[in-house]
Amino acid sequence: MTRTRTAVVIGGGIGGLTAAAALHLSGLRVTVLERAPSLRPVGAAISLSPNALRALDVIGLGDEIRALAAWQGDGGLRTPGGRWLSRSSAEAAEARFGGPLVLLHRSTLVERLAALLPPEAVRTAADAVLTDPGDRDRPARVRLPDGELEADLVVGADGIHSAVRRTLFPRHPGTVYSGFTTWRVVIPVPGVEFASHETWGPGRLWGTHPLKDGRVYAYAAAVTPAGGHAADERAELLHRYGDWHDPIPAVLAAARPEDVLRHDVHHIAEPLPSYHLGRAVLLGDAAHAMPPTLGQGGNQAIEDAVVLAHHSQDLAAYTAARLPRTTAVARQAVRVARLNMMGSRTGIAVRDAALLALSKAGPALFLRGFDGIADWRPPQPPYASRRTQVGER
Repeated sequence: MTRTRTAVVIGGGIGGLTAAAALHLSGLRVTVLERAPSLRPVGAAISLSPNALRALDVIGLGDEIRALAAWQGDGGLRTPGGRWLSRSSAEAAEARFGGPLVLLHRSTLVERLAALLPPEAVRTAADAVLTDPGDRDRPARVRLPDGELEADLVVGADGIHSAVRRTLFPRHPGTVYSGFTTWRVVIPVPGVEFASHETWGPGRLWGTHPLKDGRVYAYAAAVTPAGGHAADERAELLHRYGDWHDPIPAVLAAARPEDVLRHDVHHIAEPLPSYHLGRAVLLGDAAHAMPPTLGQGGNQAIEDAVVLAHHSQDLAAYTAARLPRTTAVARQAVRVARLNMMGSRTGIAVRDAALLALSKAGPALFLRGFDGIADWRPPQPPYASRRTQVGER
């Protein structure tokens, strides 16, 4: 009788749950260990591009998430005064990459992913420690307050401050401060209509986007020393962005101080030597934390998850498939951060003029930035999405 292989996933975020679902569908018995008391994610919204949606097709979730797409009509890049630097549309994005861009609340995606797993597969308030990554001849081991688990595979999906990463690669320097902090809100803003946009100012940016449920997702970023916090983060946003174009003042007027989340941004500047050691493997921010300037952090974690399920018995193949791609995407995110967080007024004038010229010459910079990223496809055929299957013929 063939023994069922086992996997332990440390971390119940989007990457960890996607990996758990993909491994479960591949026939492994999966246990997800989340140290928080619930799976409710800390955060606001997540942007899913066609590459991640194709990965979600593999676990049968792609079309359900595509149905949540809210971006319609025009969008693009603006100046703080409201001038459009580069314009695009949802239709142009879908035509270029074979699928929509979808913004949804993180909790919505977490709920959909968790529903793909047996209820007993998820353990919350479970503070797990990888004690032995194992090798070909012995299982990996994970310690919990109430005992120990052995597994054929341990997945470190424990985020940017990953303890699994430190255990596997103790000499790696870890993350560095990216030079800026971010704010995020998801709130209703009644009576306000706007085109989806991102606005670039001197050392600052703002984005405002509609969600399918009628709420507005807004985010901001600013170059600032690490570790800063304001007594009232809404007041801080008013100070920095209150005189920018509509609908930014209306969003700030609708927000309460408790609606605003603030986080410094860190990334892994020096790529890891590998994404696996023994029977343990890393994915998502634990493996390749990157600035959010391409909106690819969660997308790359979802890609990781389905590729890992495809190569679950050959982790070297997983590293070979994922390390070069995620390193390239992370480096591009750093380059984009330097561009859109630029502080020099002379540099900004040159940048904005170039954006205007490029937008007249071809596809908007917003779309060009996803070339080679959004067109990715998983190594295994999807179990869902007639649209994707037809597109592959």
